[in-house]
Amino acid sequence: MAARDELVAAVAGRYGSCGRKEKTLILDEFVAVTGFHRKHAMRILRGKRVNMRSAPRPKRRIYDDEVRGALVLLWEASDRVCGKRLKPLIPILVEAMERHGHLKLAPDAGSRLLAMSPATIDRALRDVREKAGRTRRRPAASSAIRRSIPVRTFSDWQDPPPGFVEADLVAHSGPSARGSFIQTLVLTDIATGWTECAPLLVREQKLLSEVLTELRKLLPFPLLGFDTDNDSVFMNETVRDYCQDAGIEFTRCRPYRKNDQAFVEQKNGAVVRRIAGYRRLEGLTAAAALARLYRAARLFVNFFQPSFKLSEKERDGARVRKRYHSPATPCQRLLSDRRTPEDVRRRLKACQAALDPIGLLRDMRTAQEHLVNVADSSCTNFEVTAPSIEEFLAGLRTAWKDGDVNPIARPRPFQKRGRRRPDPFARVTGQLRAWFEEEPWRTGSELLERLQTEYPGVYPDRLLRTLQRRLKIWRSEIAHTLVLGLSHGAAGLSEPEHEAA
Repeated sequence: MAARDELVAAVAGRYGSCGRKEKTLILDEFVAVTGFHRKHAMRILRGKRVNMRSAPRPKRRIYDDEVRGALVLLWEASDRVCGKRLKPLIPILVEAMERHGHLKLAPDAGSRLLAMSPATIDRALRDVREKAGRTRRRPAASSAIRRSIPVRTFSDWQDPPPGFVEADLVAHSGPSARGSFIQTLVLTDIATGWTECAPLLVREQKLLSEVLTELRKLLPFPLLGFDTDNDSVFMNETVRDYCQDAGIEFTRCRPYRKNDQAFVEQKNGAVVRRIAGYRRLEGLTAAAALARLYRAARLFVNFFQPSFKLSEKERDGARVRKRYHSPATPCQRLLSDRRTPEDVRRRLKACQAALDPIGLLRDMRTAQEHLVNVADSSCTNFEVTAPSIEEFLAGLRTAWKDGDVNPIARPRPFQKRGRRRPDPFARVTGQLRAWFEEEPWRTGSELLERLQTEYPGVYPDRLLRTLQRRLKIWRSEIAHTLVLGLSHGAAGLSEPEHEAA
């Protein structure tokens, strides 16, 4: 519209000052460019009708301060629900609040308030929500971006050549997802099961593209396809444009259908969780320790860890029969694939001939020990000295006597099987117990605030979860005692007394 108005302003003066023949030519060109009807174009160029569709129109304010003030009051009275939930509640709230004398609206204002749509309600409350401190959830991936990325299901894979991978993120948040923590980017090749892992310090699309560039250098084959879930860290213009520029086919699975990414989901547990565990990892030191572990583990997993691969699946009623190929390592599958180039085969064979599985396992165990020390931050000795190959091999012969020797499998701090960190509430346990017995309805947050008031700077907020677990144990003990006490007392009553009780 703005371009048409500019064209009218440029042509109208010349149209009014020329002759009939020139006017015909100008009018023909003007109609062809704008698409206007010929009579409408003639009126516009003569100045009898001005096209004002592109000009800014003054906004007519429908909802004045009285309506907006009443809306804010109703929003607060509804415990700050969203516009879609508030819309059907407004008539009920208005009637109840007017009945009790909490609200008095003019008839005109009441009718306008009832006519507001949910979207208008949300727009009218936008500034109020921001001032009230309401934080918005992480925005979902743009629908336009998602529509531009084709969907690929599990059955669509068929038999792709090496280079088509599934990708996923594994969170190392520990028991709480609050704050910033490290995530692992996992790539799993569909044809061979070759798996590469790398830590992400933060969830950021540019950082993910840079890490993906580094992982492509480690893959023994070119990256041809990149299949992800619908996470916003993948569904964005940065990653989409990166794949387009690199000639990588970018696809996504269906929302809430994890089976579409069965290959990488299996590696999330069999590789990442088995190697890195479930501890909370945050900060540069932990990211460096995790990267060191993945550097030691990638060769051991891809060259010396056979895995199953689904061959076919058939359903007979409620029963599903699955058949698998013979177990093989990703390296073996890559070497046996007829589509693997000869230079890749030579590199793989040379690399495999130079690898020592015992040395790789020793390096992986040492990196795991280092990662555990970093995660359990109360430990002061972060560095771990790797034993010699002879010492490590001698230990493998008798390791079965000590149970699980994987450092990641050790109990995390504050677990019942053994405490690795000192009790942060050791000095005030008696005081906390006294406060709890005096007022057992107090929450962990209230008790921690009381501690912070009496001992400033000693008990940080991160100890809240530990205190909540402590209160849970104390409440369980009291409940157990009360139940046993009531049962014991009731057993001694005679039948009439028991009925009376």
